[in-house]
Amino acid sequence: MTKTTVRDWLKKPIVGILLAIAIGFAVGAIVLLIAGYNPGEAYGALFRGVFSKPKYFAQVTIKSTPIILTGISFVVAFKSGLFNIGSEGQYITGALVAAIVGSQINLPPVIHFIVVILAAMVAAGLVGALVGFLKSRFHVHEVISCVMINWIMLYLSNYMITLPWFKKAGTEASVEALESSWSVVANNWKTSEEGLQQLAGSDSPWAEALLKTDLNYGILIAVIVAIGIYLLYKNTVKGYELRAVGINPHAAKLAGISVDKSIVTSMAISAAIAGLAGALTITGVMPHRVTQLSMHEGYGFAGISVALIGGGSPIGSIFSGIFYSMLTYGSASIQSETGAAGEIMDIVIGVIIYLIAISSLIIMLLNRKSAKAGKAAKNG
Repeated sequence: MTKTTVRDWLKKPIVGILLAIAIGFAVGAIVLLIAGYNPGEAYGALFRGVFSKPKYFAQVTIKSTPIILTGISFVVAFKSGLFNIGSEGQYITGALVAAIVGSQINLPPVIHFIVVILAAMVAAGLVGALVGFLKSRFHVHEVISCVMINWIMLYLSNYMITLPWFKKAGTEASVEALESSWSVVANNWKTSEEGLQQLAGSDSPWAEALLKTDLNYGILIAVIVAIGIYLLYKNTVKGYELRAVGINPHAAKLAGISVDKSIVTSMAISAAIAGLAGALTITGVMPHRVTQLSMHEGYGFAGISVALIGGGSPIGSIFSGIFYSMLTYGSASIQSETGAAGEIMDIVIGVIIYLIAISSLIIMLLNRKSAKAGKAAKNG
């Protein structure tokens, strides 16, 4: 393999991501060795905790759904040159509105679910549009307004839970969303007498995955959203305009594209997707309600990591979201089987993200070296 071939190979984003993952695991192994643990045993426990039973992987897909969507949320804003660090607040907005609409309005199944997620997306989208408006009209940096809105929505959610019509007596949580709004797979069947009898009499691990988890349709919706956003940017005029603003807003303005409108639109779409993540958590995962929180749950912030590991791609966010969930969910097995701290996976994730973040610098240096080599060859 020639130097030129190696250089071209290293320029590919997927190669940088895979190298970052490999180095991340290597660093984790070194830390485990220093701490006196066997890396092979620890990583074996990690993968057994994910793949040894269908119900384990079902849990991974359940946990991956919100961070896939918040990852896509970050990607949408980033492609327009915006840094949406407000997915956390937008996620809370979606969850809160979903819990309100899911518990206070009684509609037929399916219709109720659709109304819940649409209401959540509209509410979160309006929050994102506000951030975009402040950016375009008053030049308020989106990071500042997003951080402020994150805390506003957290405390608003906590306040709403104290209201008598929404609070569940004797708890620090809201009332549950009605079953007609749930998106749990085969929920009506597996809670029926016939379903319970069939599941009880089955020794299939897949039946256990269905019965003992909150397996829901959220992951399918997340995949559809990812494909939809990919097609938006690849095949539509609006997608081209949003990307153009992100690449060079001045050139986009000269080309007749409304930069201010694109900023608001991009933030609204980004926030609506984060709100969808919150809504799907309410409709798909027990106990189908919001609780009072002293701090952020972290779904929005995890989405930034997912977006980076996924190479800034909506499709890539699907795989990186599942990978991220595998590491975080499987870390419990490391601790239970080997005694090593599960936080070792946080170190692995941190190293991966750091290396991916600097991979663009490496690619830039390689491109510069290639350009100099080409220029020298031409002059020679």
